[in-house]
Amino acid sequence: METLRPRAELGLRTLSPALLYRRPSRRRTATFLRSHPPLRLSIRSDRRSLAEEGVHGGDGGWLRTLGRGTIGIAAAAAAAISVCGSDFSALAESLTVAFPVSRAREVNAVQRTLVETWGLIRESFIDPTFNHQDWDLKLQQTMVEMFPLNSADAAYSKISGMLATLGDPFTRIISPKEYQSFRIGSDGNLQGVGLFINAEPSSGHLVVLSCVDGSPAARAGIREGDELIEIDGEPLAGMDGETAVQKLRGRVGTTVRVKLYCGAEHGTDSGVREVQLPREVIKFSPIFTTVISHNSDDGHEVKTGYVRLSAFSQTAATEMENAIQEMEGQGVQSYILDLRNNPGGLLKAGLDVARIWLDGNETLVNTIDREGNMSPINMVNGHALTHDPLVVLVNEGSASASEILAGALHDNGRAILVGHKTFGKGKIQSVTELHDGSALFITVAKYLSPALHDIDQVGITPDVQCTPEMLTSPKSSASRDKNLASSLEADSCIMVAEHELEVKESNGTAS
Repeated sequence: METLRPRAELGLRTLSPALLYRRPSRRRTATFLRSHPPLRLSIRSDRRSLAEEGVHGGDGGWLRTLGRGTIGIAAAAAAAISVCGSDFSALAESLTVAFPVSRAREVNAVQRTLVETWGLIRESFIDPTFNHQDWDLKLQQTMVEMFPLNSADAAYSKISGMLATLGDPFTRIISPKEYQSFRIGSDGNLQGVGLFINAEPSSGHLVVLSCVDGSPAARAGIREGDELIEIDGEPLAGMDGETAVQKLRGRVGTTVRVKLYCGAEHGTDSGVREVQLPREVIKFSPIFTTVISHNSDDGHEVKTGYVRLSAFSQTAATEMENAIQEMEGQGVQSYILDLRNNPGGLLKAGLDVARIWLDGNETLVNTIDREGNMSPINMVNGHALTHDPLVVLVNEGSASASEILAGALHDNGRAILVGHKTFGKGKIQSVTELHDGSALFITVAKYLSPALHDIDQVGITPDVQCTPEMLTSPKSSASRDKNLASSLEADSCIMVAEHELEVKESNGTAS
């Protein structure tokens, strides 16, 4: 696992399983009529299908439903909670539980979140044995443990403890603030100043990785390598990247004062400077592209389209489609798709990106549900935007949706994989916003590659390992993007990818 893990003002950059985003339903309501303990609890919670996440199966229909119905709970006392689901109304089963209602208002609210969390896990968690425990009893135990508490934080820790007993680190609850960070990474929008920052492992200093083009940070002249010293007068020594990120974000129209140290490489601008940055709505793209142009041995110009995909956000497929069409118009003859350090994201985005490169009715991935049933997700009459040769770059930071995409392109014979063995996360999650703005991540399925290779805790081994010794001298470039010229020239894996594309072209094989 890579040691450098950037914390970006634009979103949490963490290794995440493939995500099925569950939009909050306005039809889900909850009322709490408090009286005296114990609690009379009547809960209706729908068993939703993966269709709500907008993921299509191979036959053009929705992915197989995980289960439908409602859960009913009844006990004997004077208060009631009603959590109403959507339109799935068939009664599945009933059970009886009894537990006391906390008189602390904060804890009382978290009890409601606990019941909501418990119900969603009961409906769709990948392991129907719930790690070989009585999940209904676990609700009662957790509610009793929560009763004497006096703070919401302590109560939420009980929910996290309950989820930890499932034995799946990816099934978890996150706070409303953390969920907003997650949505930023998925939606591609935020209110902030447009900075990517990272803590250096050796010193802990917070250093600028890049600025979003046209953002307040870019307009202020902040550049890669600048070190953040203070935010609104507060020293950043010892502060972690995520805390600093939260301080940079804020409501549109407000400002934040940032003090930076600009290194000597910035010439006359070196030294400490302070800038006042307005917060704006920042839109950022998960796609970076450039055309690598060089002369072949026979003197002809060869153009390779380089596409770096940093995350599978809602806009990823559309932006990649636009980028490929533009490069096709520029006469690009081959492509390098860089998925290195891409932690994953939305499953639908990964499948949509795969469709850009594939034809026909190819299988993109195979899913395995909680009953062990395997179902392929297939394309339907797909038409690739280009048939030019393709190399995909991966490494140990390529996870989840990145591995799904790499497996789809590799197993269907569309691409050569170059790089290092991938991370190995073969689980799919749903993400549900709860009534209090927090979010529940639930592992709902596992996946195998089209060739039925197990990825979870195994990863994907590339066709060609890239090491500096494999190709030591860069080609003479006619033109490369100025911002990435030095890094692309020095990147041994990109050089290996170009070499593999040359071999394919000389052999006359088209991907």
